Amino acid sequence: MFVRIIPFFLCLIFFIPSISHADSTVPEPPKLEAAQYLLIDYLSGTVLAAKEPDKRIEPASITKLMTAYILYQELEKGNISVEDRVVVSQKAWKMDGSRMFLEAGKKVPLERMISGLIIQSGNDAAIALAEHISGSEENFVRKMNEEAARLGMTNTNFVNVTGWPNPRHYMSARDIASLTRTVISEYPEHYKLYKKKEYSYNGIKQYNRNKLLWHDETVDGAKTGHTQSAGYCLLASAKRGTMRLISVVLGADSDKTRTNYSQQLLEYGFRFYETHKLYDANSVLTEARVWKGTQSKVPTGILEDFYVTIPKGHYSQLKGLMEINKSIDAPIKRGDVIGMAIIKDLERTVLQKPLVAMDSVDAGGTWTNISDSVKKIFVE
Repeated sequence: MFVRIIPFFLCLIFFIPSISHADSTVPEPPKLEAAQYLLIDYLSGTVLAAKEPDKRIEPASITKLMTAYILYQELEKGNISVEDRVVVSQKAWKMDGSRMFLEAGKKVPLERMISGLIIQSGNDAAIALAEHISGSEENFVRKMNEEAARLGMTNTNFVNVTGWPNPRHYMSARDIASLTRTVISEYPEHYKLYKKKEYSYNGIKQYNRNKLLWHDETVDGAKTGHTQSAGYCLLASAKRGTMRLISVVLGADSDKTRTNYSQQLLEYGFRFYETHKLYDANSVLTEARVWKGTQSKVPTGILEDFYVTIPKGHYSQLKGLMEINKSIDAPIKRGDVIGMAIIKDLERTVLQKPLVAMDSVDAGGTWTNISDSVKKIFVE
């Protein structure tokens, strides 16, 4: 490998980085008496504060974030419509916990049930929607677990669509934050409903349990959860300017505590960090030598937008470099990793991201193969 220093910034996320507070000019993040918590930047995925973010723990009604995600997918596919009328089963009607007070046997517009699911956190709405989409809650739960696996949520397993306590039903703070990023990025129009403060159905007005919606106008979601075994949980997101943060607090001892803890995390992130876009998706950064191919060079770059989250005032200190594999043999396909983009804040690595081939290169003929095999001897 050889390293080439470049006079411009690179872009994209290979792993979800964490800020090393020992090397930073910012203070330590808040120390919270919750079972688990996490604070990340939405665009870069950088972890700004954490306590046991990968521990499997009961998520309570935060489960309904995945329930809603499957619902959005089915709407986008055209398998269901907001104009559908959903039949309320006895199972949905009898469901305990938070409810939108559906009546058994009634046909309710799906659009109204979505509001009941998101704003009122209705367990009855969750069951009814799952049955409408998949025929049964059990079938719907299979979809939830399939999506969790596809999204790389390795510390998640769903048993139901509501978050009702079950020892085999769990998520981690990191998985919750990852799913939240996906929901916001893929379904921004649906996400807008999470900031609505109240909703009335069947003559009963209920209020969104996310108290931060009243305390901080920059907060626009997302989901609360509470059972005796899970404690008080709050998934929150706020946007100030172009920067969005996501906080997850699990296992707090009261509604007030989970609200205060979430606010502390958000204030810490916005106070001490800033996020910058370094490169657009599909940016070509350099060329790499290709051996034994129909062409000798391939454009090299990134396929996604590249963001970096750093301590405030550090942007001018960033430096970019590239490590390119000097022994690349054809054939190669667009997207194959052929190097690494590295962003440093002074001497500290902030981000690493694979550099990929932006085009495909086919294998060359016999003469090219022989000629390049000889040439490679003198450069390796």
